[in-house]
Amino acid sequence: MSATRTTILVIDDEAQIHRFLSPALDAAGFDPKRADSGQEGLRAIALWNPDAVVLDLGLPDMDGKDVLTRAREFYEGPIIILSARDREAEKIEALDLGANDYVEKPFGVGELLARLRVALRQKAGAETPQGPIITGDVVIDLERRLVTRSGEVVRLTPKEYEVLTRLARAAGKVLGHRDLLTAVWGAAHAEDTQYLRVVVGQLRQKLEGDPAQPRLISTEPGVGYRLQV
Repeated sequence: MSATRTTILVIDDEAQIHRFLSPALDAAGFDPKRADSGQEGLRAIALWNPDAVVLDLGLPDMDGKDVLTRAREFYEGPIIILSARDREAEKIEALDLGANDYVEKPFGVGELLARLRVALRQKAGAETPQGPIITGDVVIDLERRLVTRSGEVVRLTPKEYEVLTRLARAAGKVLGHRDLLTAVWGAAHAEDTQYLRVVVGQLRQKLEGDPAQPRLISTEPGVGYRLQV
């Protein structure tokens, strides 16, 4: 990885995408890297540990969502989906699997660069690890990326963990809908409150057992959510 420039790995099998995107990334001060297939992309992520990844879903050897799932097993940096698939279900699935944002083809380079800058700012601004947060019978260990309830490990999806992490770092304070949506799903989804409602409901089910009577994650009507401590 470049010592002075932010490394962006583009995983896409379309040569024309690389032909115009690589110079644009370079001109914007980034260090572009290229992979033309899913397997090559996974190897490149492991080798270079790029600062961010731009990932196409329509790859020749495997579905981009499978690349995303496997990458999230070892890579924590921003992943922005770049795809011609415009169905809402595709977007939601990719975001739930751990993508930070979703840009449709055809796209404007300026928009993609702006989305990258937002994702990288969020990564750079993430707080340093802190000690475990204990609330009731739930323990949230941010440093170990481990959540337990009554001593049993709670399995969370990437989006569930991201939302819980944001709430835990601000424990006792209200986090607004827009702030949570922008931080976890990207600026393009700042108004998609249904995403947040679904994930918070899933967290309440896993951490409290009864989403209808929340004790751990409280709702501030019209404002956002608060992790009770």
